[in-house]
Amino acid sequence: MARPSPSPSLLVLAAVAAAAACLAQPGAAALKVDYYASTCPNVEAIVRGVVQQKIQATIRTTGSTIRLFFHDCFVEGCDGSVLIESTPGNQAEKDASDNKSLAFEGFDTVRSAKAAVEAACPGTVSCADVLALATRDAIAMSGGPFFPMELGRLDGLSSTASSVPGQLPEPNQTMDQLLAVFKAHGLNMSDLVALSAAHSVGLAHCSKFSDRLYNHRPGQPTDPTLSPRYARFLEGRCPDGGPDNLVLMDQASPAELDNQYYRNLQDGGGLLGSDELLYTDNRTRPMVDALANSTAAFYKAFADAIVRLGRVGVKSGRRGNIRRQCDVFN
Repeated sequence: MARPSPSPSLLVLAAVAAAAACLAQPGAAALKVDYYASTCPNVEAIVRGVVQQKIQATIRTTGSTIRLFFHDCFVEGCDGSVLIESTPGNQAEKDASDNKSLAFEGFDTVRSAKAAVEAACPGTVSCADVLALATRDAIAMSGGPFFPMELGRLDGLSSTASSVPGQLPEPNQTMDQLLAVFKAHGLNMSDLVALSAAHSVGLAHCSKFSDRLYNHRPGQPTDPTLSPRYARFLEGRCPDGGPDNLVLMDQASPAELDNQYYRNLQDGGGLLGSDELLYTDNRTRPMVDALANSTAAFYKAFADAIVRLGRVGVKSGRRGNIRRQCDVFN
């Protein structure tokens, strides 16, 4: 089937996104994997030890930490601004409606890791870098790839809830909308497909996908791209009008960050609408099939995408600093 020509509005959006991509990574050139080699040589071991403890304590650590990194980088860049607590004079990013579902375990992991790093290397390592390292380690400890993480980010100087709307992908968006959001942050279609595999771990509230069960379209309440068996299972966990329960995003291997995610999509088992869209859209389906069939290809694609994500909106020079405590400005 021939694809429709993009609308003028989409062309304008693409132009804006392209312009934004040029500006998205002004400090990324300063990043390097051995950034703290002389100033805090044990930082990676310190963070890794904390992450390991947190993962052993709860399955929620992995998905919560990865999601926290994603939400941080997509709003004002990878600068730790999502970690800031609101004050009477400022509603911070974490209290924006799109961030209300960010789980405690991710914040707690970064807070604990930062405290341990501060004890060894006071005022040296940014919260943004601690979050990046914790994310890399959570990925590796849950069965995903281990890879060198570029470091050298500074913490941002502002955090406002008003900066969040429109910056994050939504589960009910079209493919063109999802691609536009990613392009606006200097990321591409391959990054979208690879980073979506973070949904191999973690949980989602029923409210994020219940429209696929009960309100898909008039005369067809259930999304036909859901396998009937999976739809019945989800209806049992999320009764119409019932409580906003949490559901594992991957029932097959919920504690493993693996390419089972893509095989789920092939079987009509994507939890969010934006997940299954990766398989039903002809532009991304070949990538889904390729990553489903090769663990090695998945490891490379996911690691490369996380590294590129970590370069988005990096702060340097006077645009940032190093916070002593991640939830308050210095």
